Amino acid sequence: MTRTITIEPVTRIEGHARISIQLDSKGKVADARFQVTEFRGFENFCVGRSFREMPGITARICGICPVSHLLASSKAGDAILGVQPPAPAVALRRLMNYAQLVQSHALSFFLLSGPDLVLGMDADPAERNLAGLIAANPDLVRAGIRLRAFGQQLIRTLGDRSVHPSWSSPGGVRQSLSIDQRQELRGQLPEMFATVDLALELIKEVLDKLAAEIDAYGDFPSLYLGLVNEQGGLEHYDGRLRLIDSEGKILEDAVPPGQYQALIAEAEQPWSFLKFPYYRPFGPDAGSYRVGPLARLNVCDFAGTPKADRELRQFRHYGGDGRPVSNSFYYHYARLIEILFALERIEELLAAEILSDDHLRSRAGVNQQVGIGVCEAPRGTLFHHYQVDDNGIIKDVNLIIATGQNNLAMNRTIRQLAERFLNGAQLDQGLLNRIEHGIRVFDPCLSCSTHQLGQRSAQVLLFSATGELIDER
Repeated sequence: MTRTITIEPVTRIEGHARISIQLDSKGKVADARFQVTEFRGFENFCVGRSFREMPGITARICGICPVSHLLASSKAGDAILGVQPPAPAVALRRLMNYAQLVQSHALSFFLLSGPDLVLGMDADPAERNLAGLIAANPDLVRAGIRLRAFGQQLIRTLGDRSVHPSWSSPGGVRQSLSIDQRQELRGQLPEMFATVDLALELIKEVLDKLAAEIDAYGDFPSLYLGLVNEQGGLEHYDGRLRLIDSEGKILEDAVPPGQYQALIAEAEQPWSFLKFPYYRPFGPDAGSYRVGPLARLNVCDFAGTPKADRELRQFRHYGGDGRPVSNSFYYHYARLIEILFALERIEELLAAEILSDDHLRSRAGVNQQVGIGVCEAPRGTLFHHYQVDDNGIIKDVNLIIATGQNNLAMNRTIRQLAERFLNGAQLDQGLLNRIEHGIRVFDPCLSCSTHQLGQRSAQVLLFSATGELIDER
């Protein structure tokens, strides 16, 4: 007989999902699945709208990372217009994207994963939460909240609100920053840098403390995809696609984002609303790849700012022998390096003269019937692909979201954790939390990725070989 364990809901993630673990007749793990149980249909209900509306519509996909959709959609609109936005507009878009990285990564590290990292995977679930973290380390929580608030403030200052700002549009942006606004933001940066230093000390302590078990949190060979700039440096707004293998060998380089379909295909499974993208030349099995902070730090040659480069050199020691860092637990470390990088770039941009230029938008009509916009969202590479008619009315939309691209890796991670920590046919709290944390390391955004509205966050189910439900949490 086989048996199945189900975990539902999966907590402290954005969206609704469950985890099912299938046991064989000997009680060993036969399979594990991360099942996304919500469906929203954004790609369908955008059809018939003007491409000019798309930044405002697609930003509503998510309240955590609306900026990413706003910018990718605007860039797709740029392509339909056939224009290059003015340099000041590009600089301002970059500035907002860095702010988005800061606020989203801070939320993930301090508030969603912080209870596990500080209180421990086996802590009482009644205490292993944000309230328990505040009681244990109020200064850390306060610092993390203020760091996230800084990113939100910068977004709000640019776009008048921090969630769903109506600011970037095809051709450019709506407004810039005043000198006073820039000075106020620059004055907060020393505190923000200090918070990242505090968090970097914490993650290194955690890596030492959990050294005996972190190799179960998604440590396996895979491919890695991300944007790099012309010099091969870390890039989030523009650049070209680079894909490397598990040994660090470059498989694809300097690929224009508009040609992404030569690299990426999408598979489907009947048990999840989340798609399964893969590297097309290798097929669905061998073509599994990862995106996001870990992948970006693996594919780039360097960061390009002093503090981030210094930390990147330490990060790469965890790969060994010049290979990419393959352990998904290091997503936490990678997020902090990206926050550091983003703060350094924000500091540069706030001092740049280009922000004083008021030429912020290029105007044109429909010149192309296909527009593809790509940028790096906090969780990974984001693709917006639109087809329009001569009047700019949307005929077809395809959105490839970072969480979907990590889908195969997340499924492998929970299986690895179940094989390591599941004893018998009963779900204990330590196992539950470790499996959930295996998902949290990817910081998934399921509302973005599925495009039915769920009732619960996530669930873990345990099934026998005959399909009988034997345990549920």
